[in-house]
Amino acid sequence: MFVIGLWGIDRGGMWRDEAVTFQVARRSLPQIWQLLHSVDAVHGLYYLLMHPVLAVHPGEVALRLPSLCAAAVTAGLVGALGARLARPRVGLWAGLLYAVTPVVGHFAQEGRSYAVVSAGVAGSTWLLLRAAGPGACVGCGPVGAGRAVPRAPFGGLPLWGGCAVPRAPFGGWCWGFYGGVAGGTVLLHEFAVLVLLAHAGTLALARVSRAVWWAWGRAAGGVVLVVLPLGVVSHGQAGQVAWLRAPGGEAVEGLLRAFAGPTLLVLGPYLLLIVLALGAPLARRGELSLPAVALPLLLVPPATLLAVSRHWPLFDDRYVLYALAGAPLLAAAGAERLAGAAALLWGGRTRHVDTYAVTCLGVFGVALAFVAQLPVLRADRDPDRRPDNLAAVSAAAARRMSHGDPVLFLPALARRAAVAYPKGFRGTADIALREPGAVSGTLYGRETGPAELRRRLDGLDRVWVVAEPYALRPGWYPPVPAEQVKLALLNGEFVPRAEYVRKASVMRLYVRRSAAAGAAPVTRSPGSPPAPPRPARP
Repeated sequence: MFVIGLWGIDRGGMWRDEAVTFQVARRSLPQIWQLLHSVDAVHGLYYLLMHPVLAVHPGEVALRLPSLCAAAVTAGLVGALGARLARPRVGLWAGLLYAVTPVVGHFAQEGRSYAVVSAGVAGSTWLLLRAAGPGACVGCGPVGAGRAVPRAPFGGLPLWGGCAVPRAPFGGWCWGFYGGVAGGTVLLHEFAVLVLLAHAGTLALARVSRAVWWAWGRAAGGVVLVVLPLGVVSHGQAGQVAWLRAPGGEAVEGLLRAFAGPTLLVLGPYLLLIVLALGAPLARRGELSLPAVALPLLLVPPATLLAVSRHWPLFDDRYVLYALAGAPLLAAAGAERLAGAAALLWGGRTRHVDTYAVTCLGVFGVALAFVAQLPVLRADRDPDRRPDNLAAVSAAAARRMSHGDPVLFLPALARRAAVAYPKGFRGTADIALREPGAVSGTLYGRETGPAELRRRLDGLDRVWVVAEPYALRPGWYPPVPAEQVKLALLNGEFVPRAEYVRKASVMRLYVRRSAAAGAAPVTRSPGSPPAPPRPARP
């Protein structure tokens, strides 16, 4: 996972969400705290964790390295879950399959919290097994020592064992660690709280004792109490996700392809292996089996968020990225059942090649999946695969703007390119800015009022406008008075003279109408054509 993630990690540009992490985490701790009172409280802990990282080396690689390390840890934990719930080779296959999934590589190279949240969820799931099951299973060898399967010969069914609920009292320290890791994870992103529903589903499928339910309930209750204040604060900042829409069938299909493979060559076999894994009973009473752990983890968080989002749009596939860990576990378990069925057909001829040949065959299958998805992985390293590329906008500004040129950002959030890459705008005059973001406790600064903005624009014969594409479309009417003044003055007193279009950004030179009489027509310089949709999210 680490090697795959290092490939192309310095792609030469941040997109808008990464740029927020980059600029906020480099602020002082009091400035970060001030910001969280008005915006991005849901990411507050992540910004605090990134603060010392970027203090050491404020660069794009350092920005993404924690996500890459977290993705590598998650792949290892997926492998550990497979080994504990089944056998070592199932864990090996599951961990490798997780590592080569394109959407995992995508978020491993993104300076946001989602890969870290996935590691936290995988860690809390592993701690759930430690807390709800002893170090040795009843009727099995030691869990994690490669013998957590019934002592049937190779090819015997069932092909995985489970972690039996203890007959003796279990240590409370495991539940304490479980609650601590789960609590920290939900503070990184509050939608990770849905993993508690998945874990409840696991315990219900295993039909565990009341003692286990009571211990889990106390830990889960503590996690809910921890996340409640964050939920209250973030609810007041719900306008940040107002762009989300109620999901439809395309959202479910996109999530399926993101989790199981963006190409049919991988998607078909992947789903077939999951079906094979679910062909046996999910769990016996008191047993935490692999399907009982992986299936709720895979289905419950996405299904819950999709259902809620039909009425209150909150769904985005990155918010439930952590649920992906269930898919490779089920696929690896299905491969194990397939190997067992083949052994039953061929009898004792496979007994001597059990340990190595079957394991290597599974690794070869994962390698084939990696090769089949290599074009997707390669394309994802292109910065144009992200929703925007702020480095390209800054570079275009450096080529076209001169020292002292006035610049207007429409709306104010279009200033993000100048905040992330100020070098391209060095020497220009931001005519609407009153206070920068770090001072005002905002992301993109506080702008001057309508009257002062009108006075400043009245003294200009030309102005560069850096805008979001929707802001220049007919019919857009901003709710903020200062933005209304910008739009009215540009449309009434200025005309466009030159235009540069880049993905998700437009840069225009406007000149006053009196100075534009008889001038050459507007020139347009298109940027790079939009890339096809990436597999990670639409």
